[in-house]
Amino acid sequence: MPLIEPVPDVRSLDLLHSVAELGSIRQAALRHTMSQPAASMRLRSLERALDLQLLDRSHGRAQLTSAGVAVVQWSEEVLEGMRSLLLGAQAVRSDGKTHLRVVASMTVAEYLVPGWLNRLRASDPAIIVSLQMGNTQHVIEVMLRGDAEIGFVEGRHAPSELGSRTVQSDNLVVVVAPSHRWARRRKPVSALELSTTPLVVREAGSGTREVLEGAMSSRGLTLTTSVELGSTTAIKAAVASGAGPGVVSRLAIETDVQDGRLVVVATEGLLLERSIRMVWSKKRPLSSTAKRLVRQIDDSSSSRRPVQP
Repeated sequence: MPLIEPVPDVRSLDLLHSVAELGSIRQAALRHTMSQPAASMRLRSLERALDLQLLDRSHGRAQLTSAGVAVVQWSEEVLEGMRSLLLGAQAVRSDGKTHLRVVASMTVAEYLVPGWLNRLRASDPAIIVSLQMGNTQHVIEVMLRGDAEIGFVEGRHAPSELGSRTVQSDNLVVVVAPSHRWARRRKPVSALELSTTPLVVREAGSGTREVLEGAMSSRGLTLTTSVELGSTTAIKAAVASGAGPGVVSRLAIETDVQDGRLVVVATEGLLLERSIRMVWSKKRPLSSTAKRLVRQIDDSSSSRRPVQP
């Protein structure tokens, strides 16, 4: 059906995502190589286009409103679709250049894959990489269909139809806004208390959700949720806006903690460690380009063993 007017600008949506991730318009503007006034104008235009207040500017620092958090969540597919379109167009223009198809879960795609791919492209600028993103369940489905050559997921295991091995360790942490009562707490939050507290978490099918529910289940406990979101960026924005405690990857919060947007809360009685796993099809060997990517990943840590698919 026809698009409803006015149509939000995709670049402005991307800028809003950066504000949600980085916690300020100034830092988002730097990422997008524009001035802060220009970024502010873009965001106000986006608010007018949607007829929503996306940012609360009353405290001297822009913070996403509940509507802003929702728009960040809803626009994930829009931005991913645009990335796919641009990558597809690039591949069509590639004139026979090497093309590698990669699929990764959201956290891995946001915080690890860019560095890996930058090193791969630095070694051979002719390589074209097509990257899909989704939750762990989506990654597995893409790999089983054969729509990508190599994938990255979070969690404890992968289907027997796929080869897999750990490329990096990670752990989940509980985070709150600085104004939350847990931010000043000295005693760790127990597994029981955490299970009875409504949490801001990832949706079912994500690796983060799988590990969290598994940790709860091992103690005979169940998860209580208040908000379920489809990306770590949306969770961080919701927690920072006061939606309640959230559970995210430690990989995703370093800048937020340093900037004082989020506070890590100690927990006890729950095993929240997990593995970042690479997966590939057992039915066909990895291409030379995929193996080069694996070497780039392995070279980033001498403690990781080389892949042997």
